[in-house]
Amino acid sequence: MSRSLLAILFALASGVVSAGEPSTSAADSAAIKQARLKQNAAIVRHDVDEIASYWSDDVTICRGLGFQVAGKAGYRQLFEDDDLKAPDMIVYQRIPTSIETSSSWPLGFETGIWKGHLRSVHGPVVIQGRYSAQWVRRAGRWLIRSEVFVALEGAGIGKQLKAAP
Repeated sequence: MSRSLLAILFALASGVVSAGEPSTSAADSAAIKQARLKQNAAIVRHDVDEIASYWSDDVTICRGLGFQVAGKAGYRQLFEDDDLKAPDMIVYQRIPTSIETSSSWPLGFETGIWKGHLRSVHGPVVIQGRYSAQWVRRAGRWLIRSEVFVALEGAGIGKQLKAAP
């Protein structure tokens, strides 16, 4: 094996050279958590532009009751139409319980609980459950590529919501 090939293999193994910006530290997990908390704050403020700024263009979502949406424009529409304008709007908050990042790829995995509060973050919880999210680092920034939410409890208006067939 040539010296240059050995040097490249050593650099890859030590993390000096990377393909696709792999994550290598707890700082990446902290960055994902901060991004999530900032997105939660944007949800409370009804700032749809900032909410959407944390998604990749190819984001996919499986909503709490099983409905699926693909793409940033479709996900954004949920916040523009349904969730923010209705008199019985639900303000969603995601609370991370675990965040892991890959040392091999620019990927992160978040799990946690989510709660839907009636009208404001201080309103009663009407729907809640568990979620997971895949994050991807692009151009030095962590973005959500996919989210899966599962509703496990409902109360009041939350119990009246219909699940996907």
